[in-house]
Amino acid sequence: MAIPKLSPEERAKALAKAQKIRSERMEARKQLKSGALTLEAVLASEDEVFAKMRVKYLLESLPQVGKITAAKIMEEVGIDDARRVQGLGNRQKAALLEKLS
Repeated sequence: MAIPKLSPEERAKALAKAQKIRSERMEARKQLKSGALTLEAVLASEDEVFAKMRVKYLLESLPQVGKITAAKIMEEVGIDDARRVQGLGNRQKAALLEKLS
């Protein structure tokens, strides 16, 4: 797959959008860590900020969940390390909520 050729304006616009999404994702992770945002809300959301977030980083953003616990939960539920939130099935979402409730 070839990388599309972008004009300087299109490239600048894409970079600005990517930075905005990263900033929003960072803020969402802070809210998850503080408890202001819940896992249920994230999994139910259709927002692009959450949809393209890796499940691994989502779990690590939760209070009392670190890298080892997140990896263990993902292995028990059967979620690959590279899976993004938008790629989770209903059973996987339900299993995550059950494990973390």
